[in-house]
Amino acid sequence: MNKPATKINNWVLGLTGGIGCGKTAVSNMFEELGICVVDADIIARQVVAPNSTGLNAIIEHFGEGILLPDGTLNRAALRTKIFTNNDDKEWLNALLHPLIREKILTDLNNASSAYVVLVAPLLFENKLNKYCNRTLLIDVPQPVQIERTIKRDNISLEQVNSIIASQMPREEKQQKADDILNNDRDLSLVHAELVVLHKNYLQYAV
Repeated sequence: MNKPATKINNWVLGLTGGIGCGKTAVSNMFEELGICVVDADIIARQVVAPNSTGLNAIIEHFGEGILLPDGTLNRAALRTKIFTNNDDKEWLNALLHPLIREKILTDLNNASSAYVVLVAPLLFENKLNKYCNRTLLIDVPQPVQIERTIKRDNISLEQVNSIIASQMPREEKQQKADDILNNDRDLSLVHAELVVLHKNYLQYAV
């Protein structure tokens, strides 16, 4: 078990897994058990909400053309810009990563449950595991990842493979995680094992 690198009031479980592994289904189970969930993806959207510091800086850098007609960020346009310009990508990361981390730490500290779950697809890649006492990998075989993601997001096989290639290899995540939950089976079985893990986490968090 780790001790968080930064002082956090709560005991933190880091929950991660590759695209299409079912992190949301599992984090919903934690919420049903009364555990607060902090989702890095949701926070990444919050820090670029209209009138936020993040979005205002992006508008100043890229111009008003980076917005949709309703004043929200045009994510597709932004993705195109940063994929074709590494300087812009580095600038954006330097802007957003500190904002995201600050909000994550604030939310982890404000959580009021027995422990708190930090959900982050890139938990290990972005070194967010240093804020966690323990880590849980939601794991499925790569063919299942691909099938689920294509069905859910209606994207091409090429796009899914590109996303998977940009994430840490499954085997490496398996080595890094303290616990692994197999999500390639009936959800009732997943839930039963998660309840056992939850009871362990309650003991660790005391």
